[in-house]
Amino acid sequence: MPRSGLRAAALSRAEAARSGGNDYLSGGEFLASGTAGETNCLILDVGLPGMSGPDLQQELKRLGLSIPIVFITAQGDAALRPRLVALGAVACLFKPFNDEALLDAINLALRMR
Repeated sequence: MPRSGLRAAALSRAEAARSGGNDYLSGGEFLASGTAGETNCLILDVGLPGMSGPDLQQELKRLGLSIPIVFITAQGDAALRPRLVALGAVACLFKPFNDEALLDAINLALRMR
C-alpha cells in the first residue's frame, strides 16, 4: 500500500536525521509488527484510524514501553498540546508545521532515548 504524503514526508525527514524509519497505517499494525521494543521514536497523528494516537500512547504505557512520541495533528484545540505532553509526549505539532519544527522534535525525542 502506498505511503500517504504526510507519512512519506515525515519518514524522509526522519531518515535525513539518520534515525531510519518505518511507517504503519495504524496503531494496531505497529503493535502487531513486533518492533515496539526496537523503536527509538514515534511520530503519531492524533487522529490515527482505529486506535487514536493518544490511545496508542496509553497502550504502550500499559505494556511498559517507554517510546518518545512526537504527535502531529490538524486539530487546533489549544488544550490538546499540554494534555499530550503531560501524558509523556515529547512534542505536539499542529499542521501545517515546518521541516525544522519536526526535525527539532525528532532530535529531542532521540536524545531522550
